[in-house]
Amino acid sequence: MSVESYLPKERARAIMGPIAEATGLPNATYTDETYMRLERDLLFARTWTCIGTGSRLPMPGNVVPVELLGLPLILVRDRGGEIRVFHNVCSHRGMKLVNAPCEVRSLIRCPYHSWTYKLDGSLKATPLLGGPGNNNVDGFDRGAHGLKAIRSAVWLDMVFVNLDGQAPDFERHIAPLADRWAGLDLTLIRHGGADSSLSYDVRTNWKLAVDNYCEAYHLPWIHPALNNYSRLEDHYPIVADGRFAGQGSTRYDPRLDEQGIGFPTFPELPDILVQGAEYVALFPNVLLGIHRDHFFSVRLEPVSPDLTSEHMEIYYVGDEPLGDDFARIRDANRKTWDRVFSEDVGVVEGMQRGRASPAFEGGVFSPVMETPTHCFHRWVASTMHDGLDEGGG
Repeated sequence: MSVESYLPKERARAIMGPIAEATGLPNATYTDETYMRLERDLLFARTWTCIGTGSRLPMPGNVVPVELLGLPLILVRDRGGEIRVFHNVCSHRGMKLVNAPCEVRSLIRCPYHSWTYKLDGSLKATPLLGGPGNNNVDGFDRGAHGLKAIRSAVWLDMVFVNLDGQAPDFERHIAPLADRWAGLDLTLIRHGGADSSLSYDVRTNWKLAVDNYCEAYHLPWIHPALNNYSRLEDHYPIVADGRFAGQGSTRYDPRLDEQGIGFPTFPELPDILVQGAEYVALFPNVLLGIHRDHFFSVRLEPVSPDLTSEHMEIYYVGDEPLGDDFARIRDANRKTWDRVFSEDVGVVEGMQRGRASPAFEGGVFSPVMETPTHCFHRWVASTMHDGLDEGGG
């Protein structure tokens, strides 16, 4: 089956039209297994996709297996401290190499025939390749049979890969968002530790999680506590075609501590973040939140058309907030975001169930409140059709 079977070009152009006239993505793009595999090859592979975080590999020799829509990969921190990404498969007979996070001394060993690989991916040993007592065969080139590396980059602890190897350099890719937050010294962010991670398994398609995150329209009804200090009228849209979209708030004031104790803030804050915050979906699968005193990322892991694992990591400014003196308000901050994201679960799961109805085929957008969501739909339609624009293709 081709993209045209699920998302015809005529329909894609309707999605990419003016927001007041546009329709959303059709139901099958949220419910069909074959279409989801097409997304992996045509959407996730063509750009920079987040597959994990460096904080999960704190020490050289740490190895973490991940999957991207059925594709087995491994993240490795090598002896020099650099994070590398490889296909998680032995070059000999295709055996999956690593099944659980682990720490290795210097070599990754295949559990089938004990072929071993260095942390830089090179093939180190081929036991008994030439028969008993002989580990070599004349003419066999170990240099040609190492682990297959994947183009990767690390930004704000997030590990990104470009599967097809054809995307622009990561620095160019991330530049619009990095420039937007250039007034912040993001080198100061530190992962909050064991009490600063959250995970959810949500019965929804990954795109609906992005849809929901992009807009503040639902705030008064779904997030009443958040709406007490960050009201709908305090929000503004953020749109960067082809890169990211979301919302900002001019009123970030969660009151985590009754005694007025707060986290250290970024130095030289831009005006918008003195009392505000910004929340953007970095396409395809990362949700980001930046505040004067902390930062979070949420990696969306598509598991199946109707199941998404969400992995949230919270970061603070400098080392001081990581100590015991801040444990209580770190816990309060984690609970605040846990409540907010948990409130969204019923919404995105309800939208997924609604995709089974023939009475709905994409819906419409508020031309005032949902420009970021429309931006995301435009990006999906365009990318799935390899850059289709409204007048071309």
